[in-house]
Amino acid sequence: MKFNPAKYLREVRQEVSKVTWPSKKETFTSAGIVIIVVTIAAIILMIIDQSFSFLIRSVLG
Repeated sequence: MKFNPAKYLREVRQEVSKVTWPSKKETFTSAGIVIIVVTIAAIILMIIDQSFSFLIRSVLG
């Protein structure tokens, strides 16, 4: 089977036209939520890491 770039680009254009793109507001809202969740997860992991570090240092002297 031979690759036809023109046919490929037509099919890509058809598929992209079917996509429901989010609005600017939805994009910024989702990005904000992701940033908040990642920050909370990082803080929780830092607290766990520091706790284990403290326990290991206490046990080993």
